[in-house]
Order: sequence, then structure tokens, then C-alpha cells
Amino acid sequence: MSQKKIKLNILGLSYSQTQSGAYALVLAEEDGERRIPIIIGGVEAQSIAIKLEGLEPPRPLTHDLFLNFSRAFGIEINEVIIYKLEEGIFYSELVCTKDGKQLRIDSRTSDAVALSLRFNCPLYTYETIMQSAGIVLDMGKDKGLHVDVDEQASRGSESKYSRKSLDELNKLLNEAIGNEDYEKASEIRDEIQRRSAS
Repeated sequence: MSQKKIKLNILGLSYSQTQSGAYALVLAEEDGERRIPIIIGGVEAQSIAIKLEGLEPPRPLTHDLFLNFSRAFGIEINEVIIYKLEEGIFYSELVCTKDGKQLRIDSRTSDAVALSLRFNCPLYTYETIMQSAGIVLDMGKDKGLHVDVDEQASRGSESKYSRKSLDELNKLLNEAIGNEDYEKASEIRDEIQRRSAS
């Protein structure tokens, strides 16, 4: 009997409170209240955040390179499945097709999520994993898909960029992207978004 698949969306990304230099990626079931928090590395978190925030790096990052490489050889990722949880580690696989044949490739969950964004393919887990790892967080229903940039960085960016004009901010944003300083770019993007929302 096959397990029930649960569709997941990316709810938030923030600095981990428990592990230095790591980030917490929060995945949410599409039709429910449960969340799965996953600790991931800084490089993968940056790759996910860049895609979620719509930033375009001047040169392809590793996950962009993987997308270009796969497409050049006619390989598509159709879906990503988080299929196992063992000793606190989530295991994922990329469900791919090439020449009409289906292939499954083992992947770290952080890489799998970054690739699902680039291939624009769905992300799933199984009900059994949701039951053992899913928690209900009080994050408010109106947030939907939202990148929750670390609150301290956001507060810092308010004082750093609040006196700049929109033209200056856009120039700084382009410079940060050109210098591949994506953390600074996301802070500037947040300030621009705060202004457009107010």
C-alpha cells in the first residue's frame, strides 16, 4: 500500500536559534496547519533565499548550474520527495525524467528544496513523516509563502538604509548583486519592499 503524499510549501527561512551558522527552513503542508522545521547550512539557505526573493545573480550559483546542466542534457526534475526521517535527519530524492524514463536521485533536503524552486516542481513528504516531525506553529495564516529574514538583520537594515532614497537603494542593490553579496542585497530588497508596502 502506497503512502499518502503531502504537498509542502516554503513558509519561512531564518537564522537557527540552536545552531550557530545554520538556518531554519520551515516547510508547511499546503492543506493543513502542520510545519516541518529543518536545519540547513548557510550556503543552501542563501541559494533558497535568492530564488524566493527574485534576485538574479550575475553568474550562476551551484543550483543554477545544476539546472542549466540538467536541461542541456534533457533531464527534468518532476518532483521532490522528503521520504525518510532518521535520527533527526531528513532524506530526500529528486524524481527525474530523461527520454521518458523515470530516475530517482538521492539528495540532501536543502539541495532538493533549492532545486525544486529552480525547476518549479512540487515538493512532497509522506503522512508518516508529517505525523512524526510536523508541528503546529502560531505564525499567522495571512503570511502564506513568506521569507522571514532574520529579525536582527531586518532591524539593522532599517537603520542602515532607512535614510536612503529609492534610487540610491536600487543602485546599492545592483552593486550588492554585482559583488555577489547576497546577504546585503536581501537587506536592501527588504527595505525597498517595506517602502512599497507602506
